[in-house]
Amino acid sequence: MGHTIAILNQKGGVGKTTTAINLAAYLAKAGKTVLLVDFDPQGNATSGLGIDKQQLEATVYDVMFHDSKTADVIKETNLANVYLLPSNQHLAAAEVELAQLEQRDSQLKQALQANTYDFILIDCPPALGMLTVNALTAADYVLIPVQAEYYALEGLSQLLSVMQRVQRGSNPQLELLGVVLTMYNARTTLAEQVKAEVNKHFGDKVFSTVVPRNVRLAEAPSYGKSILEHDKWSKGARAYKQLAKEVMQHVS
Repeated sequence: MGHTIAILNQKGGVGKTTTAINLAAYLAKAGKTVLLVDFDPQGNATSGLGIDKQQLEATVYDVMFHDSKTADVIKETNLANVYLLPSNQHLAAAEVELAQLEQRDSQLKQALQANTYDFILIDCPPALGMLTVNALTAADYVLIPVQAEYYALEGLSQLLSVMQRVQRGSNPQLELLGVVLTMYNARTTLAEQVKAEVNKHFGDKVFSTVVPRNVRLAEAPSYGKSILEHDKWSKGARAYKQLAKEVMQHVS
C-alpha cells in the first residue's frame, strides 16, 4: 500500500517545491517508486525536473476535467523511479471549475486512485483554496515546510484549521506527518528562535532534519535537476537524504 503526502504551506518561497523534488529523488534512491504530482499552476516542480511546461500536450488539469487518463499524462523523469504528473498555467482555471462540481473535493483523489507507487508526493499551491482541499482529500499525510525566518508561523493556524475541516469531512484518515525547517542558517539567532518556536508548537511532529540555506540547492532547479543530480555532496543534498530516511521511518 502506497503513501500519499501533500507538501503544503500557503506561504510562497518556503522551499515547498524544493522539498517535493528532492524528497522524491532520495525516496527513489532508497528504492521506492515515486509519483510527484505538480499541483501548482506555476508548474515549478515540472520545470524543476527539466520538463518544458509550455510544451505539454496534457497535464493534471486534463486528468481532472477532460477525462485524460492519468497513466497517459504521467511523464518519466531523468531520475530512475521518479515519475511526474505535470502542471502548467492551465491549472489556474481549476479553482473556478471545481466550485461548480458536486464531488469538488475529491477530483484529485479519483485521478490518483488506480496508481501503485510506493509514494505519491503532491506539491500543493501556496494557497488554501479548492486545489489544496483536493490535495488534502487525496492525501494520507501532510508535510509542512517552514522557513526559518521571521513570521514563519504566521498563517499556520489557518492551514491547520483547513486540515481539520478536511479531517472532519472528506478525509478522516488525514494525518500531520511532520514539519521540516527549511532555509536554516545556524549562524543566526533568529533561526534558533524560530526553531525553538516551531518545536514549542509542534513538539515531536518536527523532523530532526533541518534543511540549510544552501546555494547549490537554490540553483539546482535552474538546471532542471534535483540536488541529487546537481551536487550530491552538498549540505542540501545530505539534508534531503536524511529527511527521506525520516519520512520512511514515520510512515512505517
